Amino acid sequence: MKFLDRMSWITVVAVALLLGLAPFTPEPHIVEKLRMLFQGTLVQPIDWFDLCLHGAPWVILILKIVRQVAKASRS
Repeated sequence: MKFLDRMSWITVVAVALLLGLAPFTPEPHIVEKLRMLFQGTLVQPIDWFDLCLHGAPWVILILKIVRQVAKASRS
């Protein structure tokens, strides 16, 4: 998990906003893929790939936040 500590906050947030939300119109791609997942229509392999691709930056951001909070609570 030390790789999360080495990543800068600006980079992690920028990648989450840019790659995680692109393309921005008509709605962010991750929103569309999450809606498909919850509706049960996420069946094509390309859709699963898109979900992983656009969701990974958000997972990294959440992990970095959790790690930061855990480190702060230990201090």
